Amino acid sequence: MVGHATETAEEFAETLRAAIRAKGLSLDRIRHRLQMRGAPISITALSYWQSGRRRPERPDSLLALGHLEDVLGLPEGALSQLLGPPRPRGRGRVRPPTPQVQGAGRDNVRLAQLLAGVDTSSDTGLSRVSQQDRVEIGADGGTRRLRSRHTLRADRGGVDRWVLVYDTDAPGNPLPSVGMLRSCRLGRSIADPTSGILVAELLFPKPLRQGETLVLEYELLQDEAPYPALETSHFRRFRLPVREYSLEVRFDSRCLPARCERFSTPDPDDATEIEVDEWGYAFANTRDFGPGIFGIRWEWVLS
Repeated sequence: MVGHATETAEEFAETLRAAIRAKGLSLDRIRHRLQMRGAPISITALSYWQSGRRRPERPDSLLALGHLEDVLGLPEGALSQLLGPPRPRGRGRVRPPTPQVQGAGRDNVRLAQLLAGVDTSSDTGLSRVSQQDRVEIGADGGTRRLRSRHTLRADRGGVDRWVLVYDTDAPGNPLPSVGMLRSCRLGRSIADPTSGILVAELLFPKPLRQGETLVLEYELLQDEAPYPALETSHFRRFRLPVREYSLEVRFDSRCLPARCERFSTPDPDDATEIEVDEWGYAFANTRDFGPGIFGIRWEWVLS
């Protein structure tokens, strides 16, 4: 069985490499097309998949496979049927809960390593009552600031922190700084520009009692060049349900998109066009959502 699984994994990598060559797309273009479908997969992951070093196993990666087949012009199931059974993970192995990830999905191994450096034990003890994100896009089309407001309720006593995970979708660029605005202070923070991931603990003023509610606010400020330019989407990935989520994107008047639409999983292609108002704002919200991805994406007019 081990030999058969190895052969199947190699066949998957070979089929993927051949399809990429036949389509004539770079990994960056493939990544961009997947992201526009609401199925973000990093260049690193695509490279590992076609080399055979790794294979898709997480639910979000398996969901993206169908979109990848479509992008590459392959028949439905041409890649997914080559995966075979999942690799064994070890009997009784316990993994720490992973906090919700904001931004595009990236190298899960590196993310797990970064999360090992912070305390995620409070994550499953918090209900997400409401969340609001406000994103500011600069004149060059890059993200300048993200301001977030969370209303959280303790499902058990003793929870004392919120773990923020942010993915810039631009490995190698400087990561944003974290600013505390309300009801939290910065605990341990780990920034890895190589992978484009930032992990930070936002510590509450005191541990919460069961049933107690807390409103916290923070911001991520991109204050160091080179700035990420020509972003094409902003979304939040929810591992756990949220009662209400609102997303507002403000565009600089000198750089307005040609069109905007809201999207969400499980069907990111079923998008709804939204307007950018006269002040440069695009807005979308959802109720009783998650797990899944919800966001706004847009297109630029390039001269």
